[in-house]
Amino acid sequence: MTFNENADISSGKVSRRGGGRGMKIGGGAGGGAIVIVIIVLLVQHFTGVDVSGVAGGLSGLQGQQIDTSGDEQLQCTAAEANKDANCRIQGAAALLQDYWSKQVQGYTDPQGIVIFDQSTTTGCGAASTDMGPFYCPTDQTIYIDPKFYDELAQQFGEEAGALAQLYVIGHEWGHHIQNITGTMKGKNLSATGASSDSVRLELQADCYAGAWIGDAQAETDENGQHYLNPVTKDQIADALKAAAAVGDDHIQQATQGAVNPESFTHGTSAERQKWFTTGLNGEPVDCQTFGIPASQLS
Repeated sequence: MTFNENADISSGKVSRRGGGRGMKIGGGAGGGAIVIVIIVLLVQHFTGVDVSGVAGGLSGLQGQQIDTSGDEQLQCTAAEANKDANCRIQGAAALLQDYWSKQVQGYTDPQGIVIFDQSTTTGCGAASTDMGPFYCPTDQTIYIDPKFYDELAQQFGEEAGALAQLYVIGHEWGHHIQNITGTMKGKNLSATGASSDSVRLELQADCYAGAWIGDAQAETDENGQHYLNPVTKDQIADALKAAAAVGDDHIQQATQGAVNPESFTHGTSAERQKWFTTGLNGEPVDCQTFGIPASQLS
């Protein structure tokens, strides 16, 4: 996946925040702590509801005013988005804003995407790199340390290429859609299991990411320039590998040596690939993971 170098991605609302702002969670991990860090990293990769309290991570700072005065607004070109992961996030934001404004009546953008290093404060509390990318509904902001992509490659041998990176952002943006449309409201997010509300939310966000990517090649900027060059089959395969890498069954097998469906929160690798593909070949209206029998999730 490459951006059309003539496209204008300046509308993407992305800011960069320096390291060490907020509470740093933990120090170096050793022994059994490594397993915990890996689990948190991957399980939190596509979380997006309320990440407070995860592994001691979000620390009761909800509602605290966050100092954003030092945040640097990215001002990237599409050419830079083809070379730099941070700029690629800005390109994704520009595309996502355009796409979802046409899909949801009364749509409002997230407050933005914050790129941070090591740790930061959020509307949901303090966050660290170990948690992976997430959406905080309290401040309607997506948070990401791009080093997550390196961790994904190191732990599971995946390339985490450009389209896979966009899939990550598209998934978190999908949680914003769930938030502003009321899908999150009234859900039992403490329950786990193969057909739990948490799994259904995550699979729907995967589907929303797929729907956006499927349409992204047709999206144009204000000057009529296509944002993206045509997506290849290999790039789609890379995104599907990323989806499989963060399936509950894959994570549990890799970290615990056994699979326990009763503790699922995100869905299996096959389910995540299925719903991403459903969106890719369809539209957001096809992403109905709620109100269907558990057997239809697989």
